[in-house]
Amino acid sequence: MTDQSGFDLGALLEQAQAMQSQLAEAQEQQANTTVEGSAGGGKVTVTMTGDGQMRGISISADVVDPSDVEMLEDLVLAAVRDASNQVAEMQSSTIEGMGLPDMGGLGGMLGG
Repeated sequence: MTDQSGFDLGALLEQAQAMQSQLAEAQEQQANTTVEGSAGGGKVTVTMTGDGQMRGISISADVVDPSDVEMLEDLVLAAVRDASNQVAEMQSSTIEGMGLPDMGGLGGMLGG
């Protein structure tokens, strides 16, 4: 399916389908991979899948201070951010490994 300029639309379509298949496979692999974000020297940890789904939060009893709930909230937020950053790095590495340009917003399409 070559047009007058010599452009092969069929080959382009085939490449696009192969890329789509690679992306679907990468999404599945990421969904089955977990990362762990932490804060407070590991006192608060968050487990998240590579597609951005939180699977668990662990909080050490010694950081639970009823008079300083704000500190605990900050630690949980920091642990979630750490895990989210790891997921974003994983997604970016996957895209780079496929030879595709990192398009910024593509991370959201991978579940992040």
